[in-house]
Amino acid sequence: MNIETTGRAVLPPIRLGIAGLGLAGSFMIRAAVAHPRIALCAGMDPLSHPREAFGRQFNAPVYSDFHELCRDPSVEAIYISSPHRFHASQAIEAMEEGKHVLVEKPLALTLEECDDVVAAADRTGLHLIVGHTHAFDPNIREMRRIIDSGELGGLGMILTFNYNDFLFRPHRSDEFDKNRGGGIAFNQVAHQIEIVRLLGGRIRSVRASVGALDENRPAAGHCTAFLELENGAAASVVFSAYDFFDSDELHHWIAEGGTNKEPHRHGKTREAFLARTSDDEAHQDLGFGARVLPTKQPYLPHFGFIVVTCERGDMRLSPNGILIHGTEGTRELAVPRGPGRPGQGDALDALWQAVREGRRCIHDARWGRATIETILAILQSSKGHREVHLAC
Repeated sequence: MNIETTGRAVLPPIRLGIAGLGLAGSFMIRAAVAHPRIALCAGMDPLSHPREAFGRQFNAPVYSDFHELCRDPSVEAIYISSPHRFHASQAIEAMEEGKHVLVEKPLALTLEECDDVVAAADRTGLHLIVGHTHAFDPNIREMRRIIDSGELGGLGMILTFNYNDFLFRPHRSDEFDKNRGGGIAFNQVAHQIEIVRLLGGRIRSVRASVGALDENRPAAGHCTAFLELENGAAASVVFSAYDFFDSDELHHWIAEGGTNKEPHRHGKTREAFLARTSDDEAHQDLGFGARVLPTKQPYLPHFGFIVVTCERGDMRLSPNGILIHGTEGTRELAVPRGPGRPGQGDALDALWQAVREGRRCIHDARWGRATIETILAILQSSKGHREVHLAC
């Protein structure tokens, strides 16, 4: 077992249980295996195949019921990657059972649920971190550092746009039910909202349009939003999930996770979707043990195309860091990342720092609530064709 010495204290790895062994859970498991401060000790999923695969690989107890995972005394913290509608209730139950929580976005589907989670975190004194989102990416955090340092002057605006194939990827049949947190707003646009919030701070108001254009997948597939920030800057958020144009073309055909991507695959995911007979069967093929995930990520992760405009220059992501277009020309700032560290490792770092070092993570329950308030405002603005002001 890995241990770490800080001063006089010997700190054991965090004993992590995984709730939800689908694709998101598989990515987090990959990150945990590579992380020296994390020990996987239990798994939970209602489906038998990923549950059995987890048990075999890690020689660890597995459960079909979340309540049983919460009551496992060997589990110190729980990563929750269940369907969105369960996030709030499971986070609360985990904390009430004495477990720290790392919960996938979204934190919840309503502000009332968010308030319940915030109250549970305050009441129990346990740590809750919302992640992984791309606001954890090291290149985004370096952009935040540059903005805070003032070396490029004041922030003026943020542009973030992403065109991908999300609408036609394998999903559970309920993942596009808007009443269950399905669709692009909670799943994809949330990444962009968190990036904007990390870089620019509090969002004051939203004016947005969300729509659906494909009869084969009757769910929202595109979003355009204008966000006014409290500090006087603004952000534009554009997202399209129809598998036509792929914005990774503008990022040297590097995929979201930092791996090489087959170029010019426009329409291939849509083509596979139209050939499928069952969404649920295809989604099960993505569960733990059914898909081999890449272990090498030669480039930094990213989520679409991002440009940050300041008084004395623009910044945008590059495969290995940040390109700064300033008054003295263009330069690339390398952003280091340790070997063998998939993107979710940054969220696990935050969990370690909170649980073992007592360092508060900005991505806590209140942070998650503010993101949900923004997402709900986007949906409200689109429905009412008006600007929506945020309270938090």
